[in-house]
Amino acid sequence: MHAFFPLPACLFEDARRSLRHPMMIYCKITGGEVSPHLEHDMTSKLFSPYRIGDLELKNRVAMAPMTRCRATADHTPTEIMADYYGARASGGLLITEGTSPSPNGTGYARIPGIWSEAQVEGWKPVTKAVHDAGGKIALQLMHTGRVSHQLNMPEGATVLAPSAVPLPGKMYTDQQGPQEHTEPVAMTEAQIEETIQSYVTAAENAIAAGFDMIELHGANGYLLEQFLSPAVNQREDAWGGSSEKRAKFVLEVARRSAEAIGASKVGIRLSPHGVFNGITPWENLEQDYTWLAKKLGELGLGYIHLVDHSAMGAPPVPESTKAAIKEAFGGTIILAGGYFRNTAEEDLDADKGDLIAFGRPYIANPDLVERMEKGVGLNTPDQSTFYTPGAEGYLDYPTLEQ
Repeated sequence: MHAFFPLPACLFEDARRSLRHPMMIYCKITGGEVSPHLEHDMTSKLFSPYRIGDLELKNRVAMAPMTRCRATADHTPTEIMADYYGARASGGLLITEGTSPSPNGTGYARIPGIWSEAQVEGWKPVTKAVHDAGGKIALQLMHTGRVSHQLNMPEGATVLAPSAVPLPGKMYTDQQGPQEHTEPVAMTEAQIEETIQSYVTAAENAIAAGFDMIELHGANGYLLEQFLSPAVNQREDAWGGSSEKRAKFVLEVARRSAEAIGASKVGIRLSPHGVFNGITPWENLEQDYTWLAKKLGELGLGYIHLVDHSAMGAPPVPESTKAAIKEAFGGTIILAGGYFRNTAEEDLDADKGDLIAFGRPYIANPDLVERMEKGVGLNTPDQSTFYTPGAEGYLDYPTLEQ
């Protein structure tokens, strides 16, 4: 899942930024008015247009992908999901919750898929709602790999990973509550090829469903990052061993998806130095990610989405790593990780990235862009409803006009 948020929802920022902007922390928690220096500035880069390939974005605000578990038990999108995304269409680019390209990738209860005709049809009202409201939307493709439990998957699906290295700990199931992760099966050559093709088909299905582009989830310890990690990928064939071989799966998925729908319509999310779902940093990590970014840039991908989980207690991504990836990639960079309007503007003005993704603030504030433009406080999200089914905690947060 993108995040089972371990910290209180009000803790959106790391200690460094909290100390620099204590008033902003106060306003986020209380919903009070933001200090006058944050009133709308027509020259703000955050609210200026931006282009990714042929895609015109009305501002540089992205909605980060966040698992919400509102699909059906068979992983089909529901009507309320159209209302949810449509209400947030004032952002420049909405990135959906992680969506599985195949039955084998559905590690969590009630996450959506994009492999069946019914799922494609289920997504069409979502893209229409966003487009009718003047927005743009990308579908994030997330294969959970070993971060899974058999009860959360369709009948006949298999928990797969680069190697048969189980993930310690438990995950939630609707049927039996928290259960130990299912031990994964080491992928065969045939299963690797089938999985790559599932991404390609999913990318094509996303375009058929009306999405403007896709994002490959290469972060947070899911299948793509499992291949990158030497602790999880213990293969000794063409798909493991050296850093180049461990990156082969990611590059093949990216290359073939780009060939299928156009490179500018493919983005990828990366979390170097991330520690979610059993991933641990490794020696030469910065060099490995810099090399990977260069290869992704050569493919002409639409963007790299860099996430820094330090606001949630993980180690920070060094500025040197972010800068090296940006330079090596040579294209659009989306930054994510505990941002407020003022810190977003600081990093945009410093040319550290091109768009800023906001996560948890979007849960409780469908009109987040308008609130930031006007410099008013935010609603506080209710953590107890982050992953529950139904409209409560999903469609019932008020906007400024309500």
